[in-house]
Amino acid sequence: MTFQQPSLDTSPKVSDEVRKTTCYMCACRCGINVHMKDGKVAYIEGNRDHPVNKGVLCAKGSAGIMQVNAPSRLRTPLKRVGPRGSGEFEEISWDEALQIAADWLEPIRRDNPEKLAFFTGRDQSQSFTSFWAQNYGTPNYAAHGGFCSVNMAAAGIYTMGGAFWEFGQPDWDRTQLFMLFGVAEDHDSNPIKMGIGKVKANGGRVIGVNPIRTGYNAVADDWVGITPGTDGLFILALVHELLRAGKVDFDYLARYTNAPVLLDAETGLFLRDDNDKPLVIDRNTGDLAPFDKPGIRPDLRGTSGPHRAVFYQLIERYLSPDYAPEAVAERCGIPAPRIGAIAAELARVAFDQAFTLPIEWTDFRGETHPTMTGRPVSFHAMRGISAHANGFQTCRALHMLQILLGTVEVPGGFRFKPPYPKPVEAHPTPHCHAKPDCPLDGPHLGFPRGPEGLALKDDGSPARIDKAFTWENPMSAHGLMHMVISNAHAGDPYKIDTLFLYMANMAWNSSMNTKAVTEMLTDTDDDGNYVIPRIIYSDAYSSEMVAFADLILPDTTYLERHDCISLLDRPICEAEAAADAIRWPVIEPDRDVRGFQTVLIQLANKLKLPGFTTDDGTARYADYADYITNHERKPGIGPLAGWRTAPEGSGVGGSPARGAATGRGSPNPDQIDTYIENGGFFIHHIPEAAQFYKPWNSAYQNWAVDLGLYDTPQPYLFQLYSEPMRHFQRAAEGHGDRQPPAHLRDRVRTHMDPLPYWYESNAREGEFTITALTQRPMAMYHSWGTQNAWLRQIHGRNPLYIPQKLWDTHGFAEGDWARVSSPHGSITVPVALHGGLNDNTVWTWNAIGKRKGAWALSDDAPEATKGFLLNHLIGELLPPKGDGLRWSNSDPITGQAAWFDLKVKIEKTAPPADAETKPGFDPQHSPVGKGPQDLAWKVGK
Repeated sequence: MTFQQPSLDTSPKVSDEVRKTTCYMCACRCGINVHMKDGKVAYIEGNRDHPVNKGVLCAKGSAGIMQVNAPSRLRTPLKRVGPRGSGEFEEISWDEALQIAADWLEPIRRDNPEKLAFFTGRDQSQSFTSFWAQNYGTPNYAAHGGFCSVNMAAAGIYTMGGAFWEFGQPDWDRTQLFMLFGVAEDHDSNPIKMGIGKVKANGGRVIGVNPIRTGYNAVADDWVGITPGTDGLFILALVHELLRAGKVDFDYLARYTNAPVLLDAETGLFLRDDNDKPLVIDRNTGDLAPFDKPGIRPDLRGTSGPHRAVFYQLIERYLSPDYAPEAVAERCGIPAPRIGAIAAELARVAFDQAFTLPIEWTDFRGETHPTMTGRPVSFHAMRGISAHANGFQTCRALHMLQILLGTVEVPGGFRFKPPYPKPVEAHPTPHCHAKPDCPLDGPHLGFPRGPEGLALKDDGSPARIDKAFTWENPMSAHGLMHMVISNAHAGDPYKIDTLFLYMANMAWNSSMNTKAVTEMLTDTDDDGNYVIPRIIYSDAYSSEMVAFADLILPDTTYLERHDCISLLDRPICEAEAAADAIRWPVIEPDRDVRGFQTVLIQLANKLKLPGFTTDDGTARYADYADYITNHERKPGIGPLAGWRTAPEGSGVGGSPARGAATGRGSPNPDQIDTYIENGGFFIHHIPEAAQFYKPWNSAYQNWAVDLGLYDTPQPYLFQLYSEPMRHFQRAAEGHGDRQPPAHLRDRVRTHMDPLPYWYESNAREGEFTITALTQRPMAMYHSWGTQNAWLRQIHGRNPLYIPQKLWDTHGFAEGDWARVSSPHGSITVPVALHGGLNDNTVWTWNAIGKRKGAWALSDDAPEATKGFLLNHLIGELLPPKGDGLRWSNSDPITGQAAWFDLKVKIEKTAPPADAETKPGFDPQHSPVGKGPQDLAWKVGK
């Protein structure tokens, strides 16, 4: 019968060409194959050769086509002609746009650079944008980390020289117990999905700790529906149980951490020798010795007179009955026996399933070890434990738990990715001394080691508009982007002239207190002038923020520009290899737009900024591709590590060998083309003997020096006890030349505790007793996603999800609505029952709701009528406490926005007459109009 079958074309032509680049639909930086047909993007698939995703691609990545074709794309530079917020613009040329920007920025730089506040959102070129801001001379620069995950990053750096996400990853092939804390599905989604699959395929187990059971937590073998904000208390109860049972890695603690370092009984600082090396007691001799002296065996029980090892303080604090499971169970919402069982499981897998690898290695004290010990327990955490006012100490507690089990940088455990690990001393301290017509005196962001590192003026007032690195938040390593507009509007600590934002939707989902922030952007003084005089904004799309800008510099989409995912910034490294990547214009824009990084270079050239121009004013770089190729942060070290030019004499005829050098080498004019030929990425593997114990492994330290990650080997100890925090605490006790003001002394003394501890981050007050959370879905990373024709079909609206207990208490039924209130405002929204939810927690998807008129959406789009934000309920300041002060709604150590401390009350209500979520806002006028009602899209035949 086969002769009756129809003739089928089993290999139709799907593309004329495949162009390989890097995805930008989330922060995973996966490799993608962009299939081209008739010069246009036909479809996108994963690159099987890429080290990050190995061909796996999620819905977001595939939907990148619709990002490039979105009707909301900005089309040309714009100058405001109507009132701010009206969205009334006129189209202008790039020459005029750049001249306007230069005319605004040049006088500020000449007279007072701090009058420029330059803040960027989720861009992935922060080493470049910070370099631009530093050469401009303003102290006011940061990216979005202050309202994302700075608690995680800072706690990790100060404790162990790196954290989760871009800093490291589990040893997926050997982990047998993987425990997640507060992880949603938007970050690192492909690698985590692949990793969880490996863990389960290898017979391992997954424990998910999260008030909400979705995504990773839904596939976990054990879900722990914790009370929000109590993760630190739960973790310290696990620490209590492990210490009580003696189930910690004593040898690891003695060799690789500061647990054996002696504390001065009077100051609480480390005892040090004449070379400033922390001192331990050598078990071999009983004598004092510097921690890194060859041949010593540090003693966890070391004492010298009244001075005792750090380990004593750990024992005394965490064996306290205050941390026993029975004492914390009710607050955490986890029964005491279950806490004990999880602690026992951690210990069982870490110690009873320990294994060795027959790999010889030599540590920084010169001792050679014939094997490597594996402890197959690993952890991952993200914004869920970070975005609380106790987030920094909670993250520190989790790192301490990892370290006590000996599961960091060992087979089966958590492993750092180059350029991490780095001791805190390898990072800069913040710089803030702005002078007219001069570059800033150093990098804006960094890690203070004590009060001397704060960004304060001579009179003690904040040097930065966001008040980062002040006594209010001393370790704010990523700045406080969420406070910039509020502080600028209040003129506190000073007034600014120009607010320059990139890809930061501060008029909508990236602000706390959204309505008030938009009012600040449009507020005028008694003379009718805007309180924030000028606003420059760059984005690829007509977001809510566009209407509030005075000048729009339209960005390209990610397939239309060069980008650099650099070892200097946020690389794509794996635990076994250093890797970086590029994006390149696989298609040309069909609009009059330019990549923002190139626009910054063009502005720098007009302003003749040092670093971008020579002494005679000649431009160093024509565009961002030129910068990527030829910029050197220091001799031989540039944005990309691959295919650099080797020294003179290494090539034919004694000439330099182009493309022959890795890490260190002079610029190679063919470098970007070589990356393109290699699939858009470069990878350099770590030798087997150097792949574990990186902070202490001599082979890794030497490899990192050769690559250019370090200038010299810099082994260090993990910091269970944080001496920098003790320096701040001592200042609050009255020591030193720089001390906190009187109203902050108690706060600094309490919160800058050098050992992790837990405190209530936002206690339930009065009628506001329910925690309200947002969580990004796997199909959405940025607010960009909800104007994507494909992704909108997955998440076009968002209800408020309510647990069974609250559902029954309030008598909700399918189709009902609720009025949700906080001390800052109220919203009216549809509700839905959710079976996997902490009993006293409600939640919704983040950034689905849109303002009418934005994103080229129709006014009756579901995102604008049935979608909503919890941001309307969240304030950047806490409600008055009766002490005459208004405290920031943030972590007192880093200043991270405490989004997840929101407490609300819920009331059943009738649906609004128009069946639309409240509050409602007048539609914005969009410079790109509305998208087509029917979107038909096809490439080629």
